[in-house]
Amino acid sequence: MQTTLKSPARLLGAGLHSGRPARIVILPAPADTGIRFRRSDVTDRDAWVDARWDMTKHVPLCTRLVNADGVSVSTVEHVMAALAGLGVHNAVVEVSGPEVPILDGSAAPFVRAILKAGLRPLDAPVRALRILKAVEVSDGPARARLSPSDGLQIDFEIDFDVAAIGRQVRGLDMANGAFVRELCDSRTFCRLSDVEYMQANGLALGGSAENAVVFDGDQVVTPGGLRHGDEPVRHKMLDALGDLALAGAPILGRYTGVRAGHTLTNRLLRKLFATPGAVEWTVCDAALQRRLPGVGVSLADLAAVA
Repeated sequence: MQTTLKSPARLLGAGLHSGRPARIVILPAPADTGIRFRRSDVTDRDAWVDARWDMTKHVPLCTRLVNADGVSVSTVEHVMAALAGLGVHNAVVEVSGPEVPILDGSAAPFVRAILKAGLRPLDAPVRALRILKAVEVSDGPARARLSPSDGLQIDFEIDFDVAAIGRQVRGLDMANGAFVRELCDSRTFCRLSDVEYMQANGLALGGSAENAVVFDGDQVVTPGGLRHGDEPVRHKMLDALGDLALAGAPILGRYTGVRAGHTLTNRLLRKLFATPGAVEWTVCDAALQRRLPGVGVSLADLAAVA
């Protein structure tokens, strides 16, 4: 069965790019609604922005959705990852500004708020996207690939010329609440020099060591250090889940990312839907639904990590 929230989940925080405060309310929605954003501060144009792969516009550092009236919502990837990782198929996400708050730089605050609000089954079947043949996109050394699999598997590799990061590789079957236990508390990351450069040029004005893991050579500048020894690659997997959720349904397939980012994952979805015979819709029976992210998750799973 499809799932939505029992009651609204509310959060308040600053945007990564502007540093301005924004309020977010995640509301229950009927079956077959999907995930939709609504800009509660917009009254003169269409305030609704659908969470779909074909609504994205390339911007640095995040995923931005834009509707036909030019109304946009940025930094949607972490809340999308939380919804997908908890198996929430229907919700309206109200945001009081152009950015979803960055909060602590991970998806854990969204996961916590949604689980506290509670999840409610809906009397409608879950439809998933089954990958039938491999598709791949690349950009220099970076590449992203989707290939057939019985459930959603995410494999990722990063390689940074930062001593404290270096090369990291991780793979994870996303079934049985793995996202909550393994990925959701992993924060976005950057070099100290990147923060200084971006803020000097009017970018990432809300970024700090409080909402990102900041590295300086072989040192972790962020107070408290890392939450996981391989937190950077885990966060890239979190981002990938959020960006894949823009497909509009759970994916049954293996995602492989090598130095991939938001734009490349979106290009992958565009190629997937443009490739004849690469994907099909399937109605999930009980056994298949148990293979999807989020089934059986509770606050106890989150308490173990965040």
